[in-house]
Amino acid sequence: MNTVQTTATIMNDGINHLIDRLGVVETEIFISQLAKEPFDYTKWQRKHYANISVSELNKKAVEFAKNNPR
Repeated sequence: MNTVQTTATIMNDGINHLIDRLGVVETEIFISQLAKEPFDYTKWQRKHYANISVSELNKKAVEFAKNNPR
């Protein structure tokens, strides 16, 4: 059964993933930078994914899902 997660659960999972990937100190730096600088996710996403095709993005998403089952 698919359930919708609460905002608190999503935030907690996100922080835990950042800590697992970056470590505690780097996660704190990342979060502090987001809080200090104006951040537009849509602009960032367009720039970040500007040079990747939809099929390549899909391939990476499928690979990620296989390597990170939940």
